[in-house]
Amino acid sequence: MITKTMIINDVIKKYPKTISVFSKFKVDSCCGGGASIEKTAAMSGVDIDALLAALNKVALETSK
Repeated sequence: MITKTMIINDVIKKYPKTISVFSKFKVDSCCGGGASIEKTAAMSGVDIDALLAALNKVALETSK
């Protein structure tokens, strides 16, 4: 399960397909991916709960 405290780069390494979710939500996942999802989402003005739901959906589909 992906949580708000995880580092974006770590999530992308484990679940490469999540990069499309970060892009959809306009969360900086390429250049500034060294911060936590929570911190980066807050800086981008993104709904953290919606972002986490979308990320976990992709991660779950990937791990099946």
